[in-house]
Amino acid sequence: MDTNKKLSEVNQKVLQESQSFPTVKLKDGTPVQTGTVAALLYNIQLYNQGERGQIEDELRLAIPTLFKIGFFDLFTPNEWISPHDLGRSFVGHAAQAYLVNQS
Repeated sequence: MDTNKKLSEVNQKVLQESQSFPTVKLKDGTPVQTGTVAALLYNIQLYNQGERGQIEDELRLAIPTLFKIGFFDLFTPNEWISPHDLGRSFVGHAAQAYLVNQS
């Protein structure tokens, strides 16, 4: 299953039944799944409530799309790392790991 389809399924968790987020194309032609930021924030809440495993996978899955749309230009991975919010910190560390793997 491709990443956009997987991300679409993850993003559905924040919508009512029978609703769906569209996939849009950026100016460079790259397809991007909308709803990713909303699902990210929802998953951070779940992470902070103690959920791990699948939630960690879903948070990691969002990272490439968040980079593609410029999310980490607004708040860098380092700015996400916080001793007061484990979910945010997980996202920041996952984003840093993604950058290392892209090098």
